[in-house]
Amino acid sequence: MTPTEIKLHTESKELELVYGTDSHRLSYEMLRVLSPSAEVRGHGQPILQTGKRFVTIRNVEPIGNYAIKITFDDGHDSGLYSWDYLYGLCQHKEKMWADYLDQMKAAGAKREPATIGTWKP
Repeated sequence: MTPTEIKLHTESKELELVYGTDSHRLSYEMLRVLSPSAEVRGHGQPILQTGKRFVTIRNVEPIGNYAIKITFDDGHDSGLYSWDYLYGLCQHKEKMWADYLDQMKAAGAKREPATIGTWKP
């Protein structure tokens, strides 16, 4: 299903997809960690994305009439988000997000980026 409108909400860090009278919001973090790219999906073995809680979107670019390409501030830009994939995220976001959080917990990983050293005055 093709969205009739796409909006970026920079303050809440959400991408809104409008389908007629329905609207769905997906967090930037969710879009990044569930990217359809080979970098994230792996080759049959998904690669858990960690430390992406504060990721932001730098650019959204249409790809033909079937997808968008999202560029994130961490440099990730290789996933093409087809209309079907985005609609599936909207329809199943609670379960997909819960599955992701379960994987993070099992791996002992964090959503927050790792800090490099500690500054002391």
